Amino acid sequence: MARPLRIEYPGAFYHVTSRGNEKKNIFKSLQDRRKFLSYLESSVVRYGAIIHVWCLMSNHYHLLMETPAGNLSQIMRHINGAYTTYFNVKRKRAGHLFQGRYKAILIDADSYATELSRYIHLNPVRAGMVERPEEYPWSSYRSYIGKNRVPEWQKTEFILGYFSSGPSFSSGSSFGLNTSGDAKVNYMNFVEALLGKKYPSPLKAATASTILGNEKFVQKISRQYLDERRVERDVPAVRKLTPGISVDEIIDIVKNELGDNEDLTRKVSIFFCRKHSGARLREIGERFGISEAAVSQASRRLELQARRDQRLEKLLNGLKNTLRHVKC
Repeated sequence: MARPLRIEYPGAFYHVTSRGNEKKNIFKSLQDRRKFLSYLESSVVRYGAIIHVWCLMSNHYHLLMETPAGNLSQIMRHINGAYTTYFNVKRKRAGHLFQGRYKAILIDADSYATELSRYIHLNPVRAGMVERPEEYPWSSYRSYIGKNRVPEWQKTEFILGYFSSGPSFSSGSSFGLNTSGDAKVNYMNFVEALLGKKYPSPLKAATASTILGNEKFVQKISRQYLDERRVERDVPAVRKLTPGISVDEIIDIVKNELGDNEDLTRKVSIFFCRKHSGARLREIGERFGISEAAVSQASRRLELQARRDQRLEKLLNGLKNTLRHVKC
């Protein structure tokens, strides 16, 4: 299974879910659920996570999380790792508890946070476990509508800010402010408006199963955080999010810049096709009559050569800028 794409930066919002191995239950007792919540709390204390919304089902969980320090991987290693250790020690078992890697979708919070919070809070209703979301004790919903005290490690202000009659909150706002009772009632009405109705998951709108946001948001994230990751050919999401320029277009551009120097043109073309095209290594290799491994080797050799040769490095940087402008 190809590893998932992780885009991490300070202030990012994610919908995170993780499922039990072979779809088996990961929570078998009240103590299990309480213990898992304690690891959410310690992720806040130790790693600065902000937990906005949570729901513990039987064989999986959902989180709506913010990472001010841009350290999602560190946070999730703590949560899933610590809970797996606890679960295995308690039941004298060994091995994986969760099915593969956790799934994290980066979201445009201003556009999708409220919708995702509703989706998460209605999960027990969709599963037929309860008729109304406030009947389910293992989610953050009751704290959102004022029926439970909000845990110190959970933040409701950001979501409820969208339902307040006063000034709304935005991501990065300071917490600890009082949220009006009107906001809680408005949020409850928002969530319960979908009771008894069929509705699509907002997560289905995610681009490459990685980013949930409008086209402008997806392009911004791709440009800022994926440009240098196009070499990761084994990550399908990278190819989808950064389709790049075609192999033929790159070859033509390099030929126009380098003229009759066929050997250098070939090497540079292979280098930029690997870095900036949407093609797989096999496709690039077939175009140049070489193997996938030879594509990688040729690219690395040229990169090393450029580090020692300032003229070559300047040439590659100039071509890189040209290709970027063509793509834009």
